[in-house]
Amino acid sequence: MSILIKNILVNNKRTDILIADNKITSVSHNITYNADKVIDGTYKAAFPGLVNGHTHAAMTFFRGYGDDLPLEEWLTTKIWPNERNLTDEIVYWGTKLACLEMIKTGTTAFNDMYFRFKEAARATDEMGIRGVFPQLMFDNLDPEQGKKVQSRIKYQDFEGDYSSRIQFAIAPHAIYTVSGSSYKWAMDFATEHGIIVHTHLAETQTEYQNAIKNFGLSPIRYLNSLGILKPNLVIAHCLWLDDDEIKMLADNGVKVVHNPNSNLKLASGHRFLYNEMKEKGVCIGLGTDGCSSSNNLDMIEAMKMMSLLQKGWRLDPTALPANDVIKVATKNGAEMLNINAGEIKEGMLADMFLVDLNTPAFTPLNNNTESNLVYAANGNNVDTVICDGKILMENKKIDGETEIIQKVNELVNILIKH
Repeated sequence: MSILIKNILVNNKRTDILIADNKITSVSHNITYNADKVIDGTYKAAFPGLVNGHTHAAMTFFRGYGDDLPLEEWLTTKIWPNERNLTDEIVYWGTKLACLEMIKTGTTAFNDMYFRFKEAARATDEMGIRGVFPQLMFDNLDPEQGKKVQSRIKYQDFEGDYSSRIQFAIAPHAIYTVSGSSYKWAMDFATEHGIIVHTHLAETQTEYQNAIKNFGLSPIRYLNSLGILKPNLVIAHCLWLDDDEIKMLADNGVKVVHNPNSNLKLASGHRFLYNEMKEKGVCIGLGTDGCSSSNNLDMIEAMKMMSLLQKGWRLDPTALPANDVIKVATKNGAEMLNINAGEIKEGMLADMFLVDLNTPAFTPLNNNTESNLVYAANGNNVDTVICDGKILMENKKIDGETEIIQKVNELVNILIKH
């Protein structure tokens, strides 16, 4: 399929975009081409598709449940007990709801971490966006139990009739739920098969203090001692660290995902060291975390929160300007997940979203569209979403939306028993 977008605003300049198959083939003025689909971009602006670097997609079922609790209490009294009731059907429809919300808010790729990953992959493939789906690992810090977990993980489980938009990974959950030997095994497995390792780390002060107590090392130093810090490691959170640990991350090419809304809601911390990590060369992405801890998957909202947090705790209004945070949420995220996207330019995958400029958030038009996206808009301003060269949403309409919402409302009482 070919798509021609005429007279669209890109980087505050008017241009045309030609998409053929799944690639951007031209970004220039006055393109003439007999495209299958022509979109009038006169009152629209185009941005690269957003990449959600850390999600628990099917936790859409837990939206609004167990709010206003500390992380450890929230996990142990609300989330983990009810997750015992998960079924393939629940994960499938919960992931479909997550994809629906992500498409409606401009996200075209996400890095997941949840149970029954094959059902999540199937749901995402059907919805048309990109996803990375890991085999999640827990062993309760017991190396013997870890061996049993390891023996059940086969690379063949990652194979199936999926499109190229689907990737697989492995995810040792956290240093307080997974033994060091299982972390080592996960990294060896991932390195052998060329996949990502995705984990939580240095999220809370309690985690940091317990790591010192139990391992004699801070969380990042502990993983470093295990030889886990490598370029295929993606770490969610990384709030509690020092300059030497930042250097460890940079020297080893580790990627870091900031989740500002979740970190604030769970009071995990607010001093994310963006400048310090960026200056050392760490690739930093942006995520929402799951809907139980951030309550939505709106990456436009997350961009604003990330930028304002940097300005606020640093007392510096110039910190993390709009253009930079857009790059974090697009180009950096794509690099982190090995996706040839994140920019609107020739040769890149055709992953993008269009916003409606005929709205208060983007008025007046002669001002900075990037700034208005970050500081004035939200996901409701997204009009059209294209992923892999296919239109997934146009005029804010997505096929199957009503069925997804109805199914989740039907299934929620099977999952949550209170």
